[in-house]
Amino acid sequence: MKLVQLAKRVAESQKNGREMDKLTLSNPELTVNQAYEIQKLSINETITGDNRFIGWKMGLTSKAKQQQVGVEEAIYGRLTSAMELTKPVLKVGEFIHPRVEPEFAFLFKEELKGANITAKDVWPAVECVFLALEVIDSRYKNFSFTLTDVVADNASSAKILLSNQAFSPYHTDWAQAEVRLYQNGEIQKKGLGEAVLDHPIHSIVELVKMISREGLSIQAGMIVLVGGITDAIPIQANDEVLADYGELGKLTLHVIT
Repeated sequence: MKLVQLAKRVAESQKNGREMDKLTLSNPELTVNQAYEIQKLSINETITGDNRFIGWKMGLTSKAKQQQVGVEEAIYGRLTSAMELTKPVLKVGEFIHPRVEPEFAFLFKEELKGANITAKDVWPAVECVFLALEVIDSRYKNFSFTLTDVVADNASSAKILLSNQAFSPYHTDWAQAEVRLYQNGEIQKKGLGEAVLDHPIHSIVELVKMISREGLSIQAGMIVLVGGITDAIPIQANDEVLADYGELGKLTLHVIT
C-alpha cells in the first residue's frame, strides 16, 4: 500500500468533485495515522502560489458524535485559501454531497504549539473571531465512510464563508452564543457554542495537542474552524441558507447550479 498513490486518488476526487470508493474497502488495514499522512499529501498536491495553506478545521467536536463513532478525540483537517468563498455564493454543481453547518472561526496572531497547552495559553494568541459557515462534502459514494476514510478525505472539508465583521475574543461568551440555521426561511437547526467540546476554546486546545504529535503548530495568521455548532444540513440548487447568531449578526449563503 503506497500512501502517495492513495493521496493522489483523494486529491483527484476532491479537485473534480467525483465520488470515490472508500479507501478502506481496498485497504482495510489503513490506520488513522496513515490517513492523516494521506490527508497531508493530498492537500500538498493542491498547494500553489495561488492556493496557500491557511489553517485548520476541527471535526467530531460533539461528545455525542465521538461516542457514536467510538473515538475519544476530535479529528482535524487542513484549510487552503481556495476553500474560502469571497462571495456568499456556492455553485452546488461542483460538489457531490454538499452540506452546511454554522461555526466560529478563530484567527491567531501568535504561534501555538506543544502538548501541554491550556486555555490560558490560547486566549492571548487569538486576534479575533469570525462567524462562519462551513460547506462539507464527503467524496465517498453514498456519503458512507469510516473514521479512517474521513480523516484521509481531509475531514470532508470543502468551502468556508467568513463574516465581514470580526469580533473581539473577550466580549462574548462563546459557549453561550446561539445560532439558528434556516433553509429557505424555515428553521432547521439551533445550538449553542457549548456544543463544541463544552466551549470552543477547548477545540483549539485539543487541536494544538493533536498536531503537536506531528511537530506541527497553529502559526500566526492562521484561522481555525472550531467545529459545527449544529448538525450539517444537506443543500441543493436555489437554496438560501441563513445562520442567525443573534446580536452578533447573520451569515447568508446563496446556492446556485
